Parts: sequence; structure tokens; C-alpha cells
Amino acid sequence: MRNILIIGAGRSASSLIEYLLNKSVTEDLFLTIGDLSAALAERKTNGHERARAIAFDIFNEAQRHEEIGRADIVISMLPAHLHYEVAKDCITYKKHMVTASYISPAMQELDALVTANNLVFMNEIGLDPGIDHMSAMKIIDEIRDQGGKVILFESFCGGLVAPESDNNLWNYKFTWNPRNVVLAGQGGTAKFIQEGTYKYIPYNKLFRRTEFMQVEGYGRFEGYANRDSLKYRSVYGLDDALTLYRGTLRRVGFSKSWNMFVTLGMTDDSYVMEDSETMSYREFINSFLPYHPTDSVELKLRHMLNIDQDDIQWEKLMELDLFNAHKIVGLRNATPAQILEKILSDKWTLSSDDKDMIVMYHKFGYELNGQQKQVDATMVCIGRDQTFTAMAKTVGLPVAIAALQILNGKITTPGVQLPINKEVYLPILKELEEFGVVFHEKHVPYMGYNPQNVAS
Repeated sequence: MRNILIIGAGRSASSLIEYLLNKSVTEDLFLTIGDLSAALAERKTNGHERARAIAFDIFNEAQRHEEIGRADIVISMLPAHLHYEVAKDCITYKKHMVTASYISPAMQELDALVTANNLVFMNEIGLDPGIDHMSAMKIIDEIRDQGGKVILFESFCGGLVAPESDNNLWNYKFTWNPRNVVLAGQGGTAKFIQEGTYKYIPYNKLFRRTEFMQVEGYGRFEGYANRDSLKYRSVYGLDDALTLYRGTLRRVGFSKSWNMFVTLGMTDDSYVMEDSETMSYREFINSFLPYHPTDSVELKLRHMLNIDQDDIQWEKLMELDLFNAHKIVGLRNATPAQILEKILSDKWTLSSDDKDMIVMYHKFGYELNGQQKQVDATMVCIGRDQTFTAMAKTVGLPVAIAALQILNGKITTPGVQLPINKEVYLPILKELEEFGVVFHEKHVPYMGYNPQNVAS
């Protein structure tokens, strides 16, 4: 029996664990699922005879060594900064490793050791990063195999609420980590290249520079730029591409509304607000507005943001109950970003019967036989329920499939890597289609970069 150690049993692990348990008899697998919460790990086993749940502390060196030592492969679903300790032990005990996280500089430094020990350390094999890499490289390689040259690549991905559960003015609910949503775009200027010109968007302008697109059957979306698109030029072999842009998808209108919070300073995570524990929502809003002896908080806010009372932006703010003097923040020593997250969580948490949705959109412009062509590829995935969400499915399934491919000797190239080689992405993408993760390709006239599609 082959042993798989899964470290971390959070939301993203549900589909991963279900897949491997369903394969456990035919593939002769036994799963050890470790989490700080033994109860959470136990729930994820669903009483399966080929699984055991344990309370697992990543900082307990003896336990870590014991469990990694007895495994045939290790899947780390921990936060990214905790993978390194697991990785070092995997080298010591000569175990393959799989994660869904970006390759950190520390992880990359282990490449020589990993390769020397003939180990596969597969990273960035979730959704984004993960499915985005694999689906993009499949089409890029197909273009190259025809003798074409890619001159434009744009890629967008978003975790959204499914249409049947979309019932607020923001057309948005938290489907993943709310903190990451509140802090999106911070920590650096967005960088990309468009029509051969390097472009930079500072945080305070990010949500007013959006690109629009249509997904057949699901309507219009907008995308804002991710932090650093340029690092993927060499990864994808697109150093000569005139346009390379990666972004995050939202429903049209979200970014303009979110920019109100950015303008006010409510997404700032760099300082603690005084008396945050006893502060009301209304007092929180007023903290960012100028003093006036007679004007109400509402009037001051409308003046500052230059919005009218009949503006949809105002209705969106009212929907969040931001001006409630009786609702208390209740967070001690909280930053503005933490308080905003608390307020939004009151309204944007998925209810028990809500479903989430993943949307991915790629655009490829290329030259072939002297002609410029374009192919667009879209993927939409709807969650099953609150446990087996679209996010858990699209993050967890590629991880699980890759782990089994490595165990079965189908993925053999050693080293610290991401899934951009055909031996990796072709079988995984093919199997994902069996689970409804399907890309639909459409050939359209080459558009290049059209400034008319970008908001000012």
C-alpha cells in the first residue's frame, strides 16, 4: 500500500481528498490527513477505511520527521511560507512533494538538491497558479507546433459567486480568503507589457484601469492587472511577445465601487486604529472624513467621493450597512483593512445554499503564415456545495492528479518545477475534463490591444 501524507485539511483540500479516497482501492493508496484541528481532518476522511486523521503541528519536528518518513509522497496544503520546512524534510527522507503555491526563492534554491536526489517537487499546480499555466502552455505549444509565433497573451482568473447565488449589488461574495480580497493589488505596482510598451499601474489607480470581456452564457466581466505579469515572459517562453498581461476577474462595476474604499484609505493594513474594539461602523467611516460641525457622515462621504444620492455607488455603500451606529467592530487593535474585512464579511459570506464560480479567460494573439490570428479560451466551473466548492475543485483536483501521476511514474523529470511541460499538463488537463473543468476555444479576428476596451 502506498502512503500519501496530506498536510492541511482546509477548504481547498476537500476535492483533493475525495479524489484520492475514490482512487484508494484501485491505486492501492492510504491517506494520512494532518491538520492542527484533528476534528477537521477527521471530517475530511468521511470515515474511510483507507484514511487516518491526525492532529499535526508543522513545528513539531519529531512528528514531522515521522510522518514524512513513512510517506511515499507529501502534499502540502499549508500556507506558502510553511512549505520550506516540509521541503527540507522531503529531501532528507527522499520523498516527492506537491504544493499549489508559487515557487518561493527559498524553494527554488533547493532545486539542485531535489534534482540530485531524483525527486519531483511540483509546485503551482492548483488553479491560479496551476490550471492557468497548464491551459496556457497547451495552446502556446500548439501554436508553436504549427510554426506560429505568439505575440499577445492575456490571462484572467476570478473566484466569483455563481449566477444563481448572485443577489447583491456588488455581484460579489467571498469565495476564498477575504483578507486577500481586501489587500488585493497592494505591495507593489502592477507591471505588464502592452503592444511593446512597458506599463505600470500604481495601487491608487489599479481599480480604474480595467479591461472588459464577454464569456458566452455568463455575460460581461472586467479584469484588473495582477502585480507582476512580466515574470511569466521567460516561464512561458514569451520574451518576444508584444503584450503580456495577467489579471483578476470581477463582474463589471465592482472595481469602480471598490476604488471608493481605496480612495478613503480603508484598505490600509499598515497601522492600528485607536479604540477599534468599541468603534461603530459609522464611526469607522467617519474616521476617514473631514470634520464638519453640521454635515452628516453620509453627506461628507458623498461630497468626498463626488457621488449623488441616486448613484448606484451610493446604493452599494448603503447595502453594506456602513453607516450603522449600533453595529460594533469588536476587533481589538485592528487595522483599517481588518475592519473593512469584518464589515464586508457580514454581507458577502456565502450562505448555506450559495454556490461559487471560477472563471478563467485566456487570449492568444499569434502570427502564422504571414497572418495575425487570435484564439480565446474560457473555462467556467460552478461549485457543488459549500464543501465541494468550485475553488476547492479547481485547486485540489490538479494537486491530487499530479500526485498520483508522480507516484505512478508518469511524471519523472526531477527538480523544483511548475506544470509547464507536456508530460505534466496534457494528462492532467485531459482528466480534469472528466470533472467538468473544460476550456472552450474560439477563433476570433485578431484585435491586438484596443484602448477602447480599457477604462480611463
